[in-house]
Amino acid sequence: MVKQAPIAVIAGGGDLPGLVIRSAMEQGRDVVTIAIKGEADASLSAFNPVELGWGQIGKLFSTLKSNGVQDVVLIGAVRKRPDFTSILGDFGTIWRLPRIIKAVVGGDDHLLVKVAGIFEREGLHVVGAHEVAPGLVASPGHVAGPKPDAKALSDMKLAIEAVDAVGRLDIGQGAVAVGARVVAVEGAEGTDAMLERVAGLRANGRVRSKGAAGVLVKCSKPQQDLRLDMPTVGPETIQKASDAQLKGVCVEAGRVLVAHRDEVERLCDELGVFLYGCTRDEDFESGER
Repeated sequence: MVKQAPIAVIAGGGDLPGLVIRSAMEQGRDVVTIAIKGEADASLSAFNPVELGWGQIGKLFSTLKSNGVQDVVLIGAVRKRPDFTSILGDFGTIWRLPRIIKAVVGGDDHLLVKVAGIFEREGLHVVGAHEVAPGLVASPGHVAGPKPDAKALSDMKLAIEAVDAVGRLDIGQGAVAVGARVVAVEGAEGTDAMLERVAGLRANGRVRSKGAAGVLVKCSKPQQDLRLDMPTVGPETIQKASDAQLKGVCVEAGRVLVAHRDEVERLCDELGVFLYGCTRDEDFESGER
């Protein structure tokens, strides 16, 4: 059996990069871990990462080449875009600068596609986290917690429509609907902050319901390249949904990642929050799932 070439994981923040690295290793892949300086989680030290700053693009590609890397995964949160002064580093950065400047102008999807293009022009193949770690991909149907009732399914449908609308504008990947009303859409602040905002709306009476009600929906953007910035939920998502008194969380099956699935399912059962995997063309009129 021919051994596969090493795969590189370019790691931003959060614990998702570590989950992807472990999955690749479990499949017998050698992994070259590149930790983005100032972004990557300290826990990646277990994988002997090469830590590189934004101004070390030349060193990045020489490291990948010297290790025989062909496939690259870009995964993890990047809290802020590099400014132009931070990428004026080694010679390899400087001669690629025109491409880099083009990459940092535009929306999130524009940025990520341009960044992927830089890697591809170096002869590398950008692959998605879902391809390397298929066990993280959301499955269809009811996953955990209580089953969604008819009201929750109706809110689910409405929130999906909202996500589609903001996604086409490259704004966000999430929305919350409560009582047949969209009460929040995700912007640059991210899902957790949006859920905190919903909890605040509950607290000040701007969103009212008897008991838990409403659904958070997370979907990929209609035009999204799934190799890049695939939406993710995890235990904190479930906890914050509960804090916002939502009935459940709906994720797009096959197009959203679920981190720490066992813990997510445990929390769903403990907090009484459902997790459901939907499709965009799903019939939500047929009653309980």
